[in-house]
Amino acid sequence: MDAMECLLGRQSTPAGMLAEPAPSDGEVLSLLETAMRAPDHGALRPWRFLSIRGGRRRDLGDIFAAALVKREPDAGSDEIEKARGKAVRAPLVLAVWSEIVENHPKVPPIEQVMATGAAVQNLMNALYAQSYDAIWVTGAPCYDENVKASLGLAPKDVLVGFLHIGTAKSVAPTKKRPNPADYLHIW
Repeated sequence: MDAMECLLGRQSTPAGMLAEPAPSDGEVLSLLETAMRAPDHGALRPWRFLSIRGGRRRDLGDIFAAALVKREPDAGSDEIEKARGKAVRAPLVLAVWSEIVENHPKVPPIEQVMATGAAVQNLMNALYAQSYDAIWVTGAPCYDENVKASLGLAPKDVLVGFLHIGTAKSVAPTKKRPNPADYLHIW
């Protein structure tokens, strides 16, 4: 597949539609080579990835559920179980964060987060090029200090999301994309 075919063909696969096989640890390391080539002002390399597989996904689900209970003490059992289940919807979950270098004289935190986002996009394209499917999931757990602490992040760090990775159970219909001309302004 050429680069344009890859870039124009990639789309997110809903997390509940992902199954084995997922890339092996060795494949993940190889795929992360693409993330290391993201634009990165100051060469800070702020991106960090935590691979979560097997029973550790249930541990992540327990973290999500406990954080929900702390955020919303009146959450019902259905909501708690739904939060817990979000971690096991794909065979591989990568937690991704920016390890922020505070008070950097040239690279503010927003640029460090943007570099991490670019690394994630490179990785998602590489996954697609290698016939894997993925979705980048955010939501309340990304902004929850209890989740961050449970994953070993410092308060200064920014949890940018969870990549759910595997192989699509079925081919999803191609999503309609907007017309680029609607987003280009000429000055």
